[in-house]
Amino acid sequence: MKKIFPYLLCIIACLLLYQFSWSQQKPVTVEGNILDAQKTPLIGVTIAIKGKNTGTQSDLKGHYRLQVADPANAVLVFTFIGYETHEEAVAGRTAISIIMKEDRKKLEEVVVVGYGQQRKQDVTGAISSVSSKAIQDVPVTNPQQALQGRAPGVEVINNSSKPGDEPQVRIRGTRSLNAGNDPLYVVDGIPYSGSLNDIGTGVIQSMEILKDASATAIYGSRGANGVILVTTQRGKEGKPVVSYSGSYGIVKQLGETDMMNAARFIEMRRDANRTIGKYDDNNPDASDQKIFNATEYANIKKGVDVDWQKLMISRGYQTNHGVNVSGGSANTRYNIGLGYFKDQGVLKLQNYERYNFNIAIDQRIGDRVKVGASLLGAYSLRNGETYNGIDNALKMLPIAAPYDENGKLIIYPTGDSQQPNPLLDYVDGNRVELMKRLRVFTSLYGEVEIINGLKYRLNVGPDIQSYNYGLFQGKNNTNLLIGGGDATATKNNASVVAYTIENLLTYNKLVKKHSIGVTGLYSVQRQTTDISGTNVRGIPVESQQYYNLGQALNVTGLNSSLSTWTILSYMGRVNYGFDDRYLLTLTLRADGSSRFAPGKKWGYFPSVAVGWNIMNEAPLKGQRTIDNLKLRASYGRIGNTGINPYATQGALQRIPYSFGNKGVLGYVPSELRNPSLTWETTTSADIGLDFGFFNGRISGVIEWYNQRTTDLLMPQTLPYSNGFNQVLMNLGTSRNRGLEIGISATVIDNPKGFSWKMDVNYSRNRSRILSLGDGRTADIGNAWFVGQPTYVYYDFKKIGIWQDKDAALATRYGVKPGEIRLEDVNKDTLIDAKNDRQILGSPEAKWQAGTTQRFSYKGFELSVVAFARWGSMIRSDFYSNYNTLFGRYNNLDVVYNTPATPSNDFPRPNANQERPSNYQSLSYFDGSFFKIRNITLAYSMPDKVVRNWGMQDLRFTVGVKQPLIIAPYRQTWKGIDPEDVNVIGIDAPATWMLQFGVNAKF
Repeated sequence: MKKIFPYLLCIIACLLLYQFSWSQQKPVTVEGNILDAQKTPLIGVTIAIKGKNTGTQSDLKGHYRLQVADPANAVLVFTFIGYETHEEAVAGRTAISIIMKEDRKKLEEVVVVGYGQQRKQDVTGAISSVSSKAIQDVPVTNPQQALQGRAPGVEVINNSSKPGDEPQVRIRGTRSLNAGNDPLYVVDGIPYSGSLNDIGTGVIQSMEILKDASATAIYGSRGANGVILVTTQRGKEGKPVVSYSGSYGIVKQLGETDMMNAARFIEMRRDANRTIGKYDDNNPDASDQKIFNATEYANIKKGVDVDWQKLMISRGYQTNHGVNVSGGSANTRYNIGLGYFKDQGVLKLQNYERYNFNIAIDQRIGDRVKVGASLLGAYSLRNGETYNGIDNALKMLPIAAPYDENGKLIIYPTGDSQQPNPLLDYVDGNRVELMKRLRVFTSLYGEVEIINGLKYRLNVGPDIQSYNYGLFQGKNNTNLLIGGGDATATKNNASVVAYTIENLLTYNKLVKKHSIGVTGLYSVQRQTTDISGTNVRGIPVESQQYYNLGQALNVTGLNSSLSTWTILSYMGRVNYGFDDRYLLTLTLRADGSSRFAPGKKWGYFPSVAVGWNIMNEAPLKGQRTIDNLKLRASYGRIGNTGINPYATQGALQRIPYSFGNKGVLGYVPSELRNPSLTWETTTSADIGLDFGFFNGRISGVIEWYNQRTTDLLMPQTLPYSNGFNQVLMNLGTSRNRGLEIGISATVIDNPKGFSWKMDVNYSRNRSRILSLGDGRTADIGNAWFVGQPTYVYYDFKKIGIWQDKDAALATRYGVKPGEIRLEDVNKDTLIDAKNDRQILGSPEAKWQAGTTQRFSYKGFELSVVAFARWGSMIRSDFYSNYNTLFGRYNNLDVVYNTPATPSNDFPRPNANQERPSNYQSLSYFDGSFFKIRNITLAYSMPDKVVRNWGMQDLRFTVGVKQPLIIAPYRQTWKGIDPEDVNVIGIDAPATWMLQFGVNAKF
């Protein structure tokens, strides 16, 4: 028995252990209630099992039920927008109820404002933010492109696909007729001028757009057109983190311009000669020999049919790489990065290459002193800045052969001296154009907390830029083959040295329910630009290009200039808040500009803004539907210098004249001086409503604004008897009114499953000229009209083509069937510029909108960025420059008018007209469009896999840029891309890109 007893105990123990183990593995149902701090049920909270792909959400009563397979070891994760993530171990329990805490970080979220930061709930101005993630959603070459369609009231229009070009940015429309309308850029607190291409997008942490007077008046004369604050990445406390981002994109032409092939061109030239009676259809071969030269006729017989666009355009690419190291301790933080970017265009001679480096250091000294610096450096190379090789390619005849029997380029493929072979530009050394730029932009600061709440800060921002431009055109370059002459060269150099010094004193104090913030500023900004240039002709050895100008036979141009401007500023701002409910901001800035004459140098720019946090009122504190509701209003005045340095002093120009028997040089005034010039001033009113619902699932803003700009800096026309045709004066008034709506929504939020988030924005702006001064209602030369937008198209209106059946009526107008029919506005059977030109439209859109849609499922994320403009008009030079219907050059493949095909869109070819009469009326089109700017699919490797590889994050992306354009100009009129500032020009063709990328963090 004693021997059996130990065995029985062992068997019983094994059975008990098995039973315990089996019970632990048996799935159980866990349920409970989820409440907030006020014991209110929370609806839609996500409850997931940590490390698993299973989960559920709380119901209308805040209750949940979830089956757990391993209750002994499972951990539940509770997540909800606006609340801190909560983890709770199951530990065998079947009932788990929790109270979730509000995420104070969200409630205390700060945004960058002028000269500081504010809690989002305390902001009284109109400010839109674009995060680094949003910037990375689309492949962009410069920061401005990242703003397109991302913020209401911000219009970003790409005016070229040429590598290195920058888009036009307008905040709440255009208000100035002659002065600048570009916004002020401020990088790490320092005003920034010049090209933003110098800043790699990978270094940007966020971009804030200041739009109303309350937000921009703090920048005075610099903020008249809005302000864009660019904040670069800084180091964070923690161990060093190394990150890499890289991408490579294949760039292709978006679409080929629809030019005539050989058969269509041959028939068009025949029709052009039929119109004037020079083509005999009864003897076509003899007629062809008369209207085609020997080379052309021989090529026709050979069946030559060349697509010159395909010869000129090849596949481009875009590559972008960046390495970054950041980290720090409690006292020292650092961020260091290197970047490389290259954009090779689809035209061989056009590319842009940039090398970037950035350094940011923040150092705390004791408890009250901080110092820091950020340095952005860039060195860039741009080839083919002014090259436009596609122009000659489009004009070249399809019946022209590019090469002879030996494979050599034919200089004049058609025998026409005005049509050189465009491929000659691609021969090494025939055309060299290079712009080298070096820039070092620095922001240094030192901050001392004198007493609690009182701080003094010194900002110093040196900015050094250097430009070196060279252009060489050999004697076989197409431009010289058309114009004739020896090889030419141009060499330009420029240096820009600027600095900003700012002294800031801030005081912030909270007394019970009263919060007070005071900011004082004294600053000075100065910029000096030194430019020199030389043009020569007759380079004896073409391999010297533009590097030995002294050997040239003739100096055709020599220039140099030096200009300096300074702005001295004082600013004061007071922020007051009561009980987080009522807000008040008062700002006054005084700017003194060296650009104006004595007595006119100073401008004063005040603003006032109020805010009401309705959500913090007692009746709304207990409810859970609305979580943000704030009403804002602002009114203020901002200014614009708008003139070049020394503009008030007039100018002289040198002229030769005869003195006795000698030729001498003298000087005469070229610009009248006007010492009375003063600031353009914009008075702005803004009303805004910020809102949020369902614990942050829906948030947004609605804004209305009215801006009135007076004392417009514009030229006043003078009688020619004065010796001058104009003088710059303060004349006229303009107005901008608009509405902006921005909404962000989390439609579906399931961290372990499918999620859908979206951002949508809409804006409309109406600009109007209210007066032009001196009682004038129109300035026809500049197309300015009282009561109309600041930019309009003023021209004859095409209403069709004169048909053969209307020959008698056409004769009364002095035209023939087949020619363009214009609207006779005053019905006097006479088309003249004074009475029959009219306002056709404006490039100003009736409205524009943008959206970003993000879908995620487990490790996958799909983002779609789209943008639309509606109700604008564009002018296309393609339909005036490449629609001559003359027969000397190739033509757009249009359906033109003939007796057999009575088209009402395009006129009849005519060999006696180099261009159709009133051809410019063919250029105007509806500019509305909808674009999908980018589609990106990303996959993030699972955390477990990444950790096993010794990494923190690994993400792969594939995206396509500009995959879809829907527009009347494209679908109806065979255009390529309707997006342009004012005129669809003949330049680098529009492109699309397929891009692959990787992001890694160690």
